[in-house]
Order: sequence, then structure tokens, then C-alpha cells
Amino acid sequence: MRASGCYPPRMSPRARRPIVTMRDIAVEAAVSQSTVSRVLNDAPTTVPIAPDTRERVMEAAQRLGYRPNPLARGLRGAPTNLIGAVVRDFSDPFYAGAVEALVVESMAHGYNVVFGHVHGRHDEVAALTTVLETRHTDAIVVLGDMQAHPQFQEDLRHAHVPVVALWPGTSPIEYPTVDADDRAGIRAGLDHLVSLGHKRIAFVGAELPGDYRVRDEAYVEFMRERFGGTPAGYLQRCPNTLAGGDAVLRALLGLPEPPTAVATSTDLVAIGALHAAYTLGVTVPDKLSVVGFDDILIATHTVPALTTLRMPISAIVKHAIARAVALVRDPTTAEPGVDRFEPTLIVRDSTAAAPEPISPPRSSGRTRSTAAATGRRARKG
Repeated sequence: MRASGCYPPRMSPRARRPIVTMRDIAVEAAVSQSTVSRVLNDAPTTVPIAPDTRERVMEAAQRLGYRPNPLARGLRGAPTNLIGAVVRDFSDPFYAGAVEALVVESMAHGYNVVFGHVHGRHDEVAALTTVLETRHTDAIVVLGDMQAHPQFQEDLRHAHVPVVALWPGTSPIEYPTVDADDRAGIRAGLDHLVSLGHKRIAFVGAELPGDYRVRDEAYVEFMRERFGGTPAGYLQRCPNTLAGGDAVLRALLGLPEPPTAVATSTDLVAIGALHAAYTLGVTVPDKLSVVGFDDILIATHTVPALTTLRMPISAIVKHAIARAVALVRDPTTAEPGVDRFEPTLIVRDSTAAAPEPISPPRSSGRTRSTAAATGRRARKG
């Protein structure tokens, strides 16, 4: 009889189960171990492997619960089915959607993802790049502007695996790159405001890494084409934060002739502007229209819901992963260049027709004229 204080065995039979090897699969499928290796690694062969043999190996691997060892495969020089993703800033809400799409799309191609975060300290960047260069990953995907990290960029140039860049900002185009057409997106948002009758349109550019100003420049070009130039004080810059958007909108509304609409280069800044308008009693969109850029998750839940340019994250990531996988198979096609995807205008509740200009009531003018005429007649009498 077992005493109540006895403990169960430390390891269950499942935990003690030996690791399944390619040799076990070869015995189970009645083929050679080299055949198993070629099938599981999808390696090219001089003599094609019969479809039924390939199927038998895959079924045996699944039946035995085989799990490949990525590190061992990498040391042998075989594909590891791992993609290394280096993200500029995990704290930026924009990258949350990008990271999720990256994982989903990589898994659809049979790859897992190893993440790295560039904190800005060169020692960490160098260590991260060293890991990625040892061929423990089959390809590297870089998310964001890395211009502020020259050591990382230098190390990346010596990586022995394909590299694909997303949203490079001001970084040099040295690899196959996928990005959004920011100019087209800004123009779509401004066209929307003009279609609503707005002429006094201001722009708030967020201070992004590398001093990226493409969206600001698109606004200046648009205003010059449509209205002959930008009114004084209508182009503002601020930190890419809620507080930054709040502060700069207060400055814009303090101008002698404040704008009736504000476009911004990020949703974070736009949401900060919505908060400032609320606290100042400027109703959106009746007195002020606001347009963001990116369509981050919270943009749907602001009050009012934010009109914005939806970044085509899924399309960009899908294209980038497909490019990376193709480069793993044939690295000779790794030519620098940019494939651009156009953002989509998402109209919600933060934009409306331009308010009517305020002018003195006519009735008061007529009353003063009538009173003056009456006074003159009385004096003549």
C-alpha cells in the first residue's frame, strides 16, 4: 500500500520516449537513411525519388513523431526551415500587426521564425548578427529603418544567407525590398479632404527614424499643385507619440486662421490630435476633420473612429516571405530593388464636409443702417 506522502515518478513514460532519428524512419519505411534525408530535406537528387517512396517516408516520419533538429541541420549546411526576423522597434504598435502576419505567412511556407530586436547598442546588434550569420537561419527579414545602426548594417552585408528588407525608410536599398507607396497614400488622404471641400489643410509629420520625410514631402507637393503652396504654420513636426499629436494640434488651432482639416503621417499622432480637439471643445468632424496613416488596430476604436490610410501589411509581408523563400532556393536572384504596394483609404467618422466660413450676421448690419437713417431724419425735423 502506497503511503500518502509518496511522490509520483519524476518522468512520465512520454517524457522518457527516445528521440526519433532518420535511421528509425528508414527502418520503418524500408528505405535507406540517405533516401530519408533527401526526402525530409527536400534535397535535389540525380535520380528522382518515386512518389510512393516519398509518401511512405513522410507517413513513417509522421507516425513515429519525428521532429527535425534545426541546429543540427544548420551545422550540416542543410536548410533549417527557420527565418530570422530583425525588428527595429517592438514597442511601435505598427509592428504588432507586421510580426503577426510574418509568423502566419512563414508557417504557410513551412518555416518558423526567430526574432531579434535592435535595441540600438552595437554590442547587442553584433551578437545578434553573429547568430544569424552562422546559417542557423535560412534567410533574414529586416523590418524597419536601420539607418541609425551602422554596425548592424555592416554586419548584415557579410551575412551568408539571403536578406529581404521591409519598410526600409532612409536605409540604402541593398537587398530585395518591399515597401508601401507612401506618396500615393498621402495624396489619397488629401484628395479625400479636398473632395469634402477642405482647402485649409494642415499636415503633421511624425519624427521617424532616419529623419524619414517622404510623407511630409508628398503633402508639400500636393498643396503646391492644388493651392499654390502651404500656408504659414500648416506643416508641423512632432514626436511619433500621442502626446506629440496632442501638442501640435493645439498649436495649429492657435493660428490666426486655423485649418479645417489635419492629415498626419501616423495614426499615433492622429489619435493624439483627436484627444486635443476633444479637450479644446473642437468637435470632430463637424469643426475639424482628421486623417491618419497606417490603420493600426486602435484606429477603429477611437471616438470618432479614425479615417486613415490602411498600410497593406499582409500583402507586403506575403510578398517578402515568398521572395525570401525563393532566394533560399536560388540566391543568385538577390538583386536590390523595391516592390511597392499602395495603401487603401479607409473612410470612417473623423472626416466630413468642410465647415462653412464664419461671417458677421447680415441682420445686425441692416439694423445699424436703419437706426442711423432714423436719427438723421429726426435731426432734420
